[in-house]
Amino acid sequence: MSYILAIESSCDETAAAVCRDGIILSNIIASQKIHEEYGGVVPELASRAHLQAIVPVVDSALKKAGVSLNAIDAFAFTQAPGLIGALLVGAEFTKSLSLACNKPLIAVHHMQAHVLANLIQSPNKKNEIPSFPFLCLTVSGGHTQIVLCEDYLKMKVIGQTLDDAAGEAFDKSAKILGLPYPGGPLIDKYEIGRAHV
Repeated sequence: MSYILAIESSCDETAAAVCRDGIILSNIIASQKIHEEYGGVVPELASRAHLQAIVPVVDSALKKAGVSLNAIDAFAFTQAPGLIGALLVGAEFTKSLSLACNKPLIAVHHMQAHVLANLIQSPNKKNEIPSFPFLCLTVSGGHTQIVLCEDYLKMKVIGQTLDDAAGEAFDKSAKILGLPYPGGPLIDKYEIGRAHV
């Protein structure tokens, strides 16, 4: 059995997950409420919130997975893209764990991870796993891309937005409408609700 502890800190959520042989055992996420009063993510505040949340989040992920830090075989972290200060918190924390435990360190490209998440088999249900080559549409808060995936590490962006990503457009539209932050999910929920009327 092989255990990986993965840490994500690219924007305004601190997350840690433990994976055993491709199966996710735990996935703990701490959201940052501080940004609500500013109507958007404030990078410096995000970095400080990551500093406060990272130890409890990692501890909770290990406990929920039922493994000790010594049982971890490798440590992974989000390397880029993202907010530089937020990324640094996750990167340096993970590097420290890797050095202290003398275990391998895996740098993960944020957008490649979004694509490769499609290849994770759900432990509770059977989901269809795409086979290579395939096209993937990634739609996140900061990126909207069409990616040609030829292999695990051979990907090419063949199209992307020229200005705002879909998530940014949702949040900006919500702000214009006077909805609270984050407004994107509220607009999404409203549209889904309308579709069923």
